[in-house]
Amino acid sequence: MNTRSKNEITHGKYLAEGNTELIWGWGTPAGRLRAQRRANLITTGAKLGTGIRVLEIGCGTGMFTEMFISPGAFIEAIDISEELLIKARARRLPEDQVCFVKKRFEDCDVDSPYDAIVGSSILHHLDIHEALPIIFRLLKSNGILCLAEPNMLNPQIWAERRFRWLFQTVSPDETAFIRWKLNKILEETGFQQIKIVPFDWMHPSVPRILVGLVSRMGRIFEAVPILREFSGSLFIKAIRP
Repeated sequence: MNTRSKNEITHGKYLAEGNTELIWGWGTPAGRLRAQRRANLITTGAKLGTGIRVLEIGCGTGMFTEMFISPGAFIEAIDISEELLIKARARRLPEDQVCFVKKRFEDCDVDSPYDAIVGSSILHHLDIHEALPIIFRLLKSNGILCLAEPNMLNPQIWAERRFRWLFQTVSPDETAFIRWKLNKILEETGFQQIKIVPFDWMHPSVPRILVGLVSRMGRIFEAVPILREFSGSLFIKAIRP
């Protein structure tokens, strides 16, 4: 097991010791709205539905898994952290729709290719040049990769990576992406119909009373050229031909 994997296991233990969703920023009123929007984008983008076989990378506590299974897709949800998977299994999601597995993503096999591979804030924890070819191999022809990832051009995201010793929520090896650089790597891997869209101006600390206003303002910012490039997240969709 490499150093990156060991660091992620250690970080998973830290996250599991507390209120994981609050540590990640998903547990506040603003955070829950962010999470639901993100899940909706991924669910729609990956065309999740009955009969679709899905691999979710880095499922963590299963919060997003629970949102992804609503259309009736079957999800194999993997994570490297046993401590986080204990929380995921405690959700008691339907066994005919989801299976939680402790596994390094790099150890996934191509027994039966997936219709879709999804994840929320997970690719930036992996070695992208190793991970994307594996994802490509794991997908069926016309299979969909659909992710949401941190945007390196966002000032807070940049600061967290530049001064990571100040932020306990950031693991030692995680990074973030600049969309045109990520687009090039996806193309070089063989993906087509690549779509990377900056979105999300909602900070988890926004008070409940201001959530509606900030949400509306964020949608405006996302439509403004240049300004939208500083959004907090990137929505990523690509097809294996």
